[in-house]
Amino acid sequence: MLRLSDVTYLVRDHDEALRFFVDVLGFAVRQDDTYESGWRRVVVGPAEGGTGLVLALAEDDAAVGRQAGGDVAFFLETDDFAAQHARMLAGGVRFREEPRHEAYGTVAVFEDLYGMPWDLIQPPA
Repeated sequence: MLRLSDVTYLVRDHDEALRFFVDVLGFAVRQDDTYESGWRRVVVGPAEGGTGLVLALAEDDAAVGRQAGGDVAFFLETDDFAAQHARMLAGGVRFREEPRHEAYGTVAVFEDLYGMPWDLIQPPA
């Protein structure tokens, strides 16, 4: 069996990114360790499991928020779109559109803390 455990997500600052992913999106901190060399490994992800994001400090600031060249790179799936949408709005998340109903579910594009687009999606029941 193969499974994608973690993916690298470029950030400018670990603590800034933690505030967004944990406080705003509701992710859990899976790892936050600083080693003797000063290197810090931070991993966040949905509390229920699944693929995590390794929050890596970008060497090139221009790459932050452009990991997919302006396209949606991440698809955040929920089983309660209305509640998650409301939580995110309350946390200051900018949605690029109103929620829409498609054959594949309820979806809206939002921006992360760096302006990169993500999909918030609830598949059909």
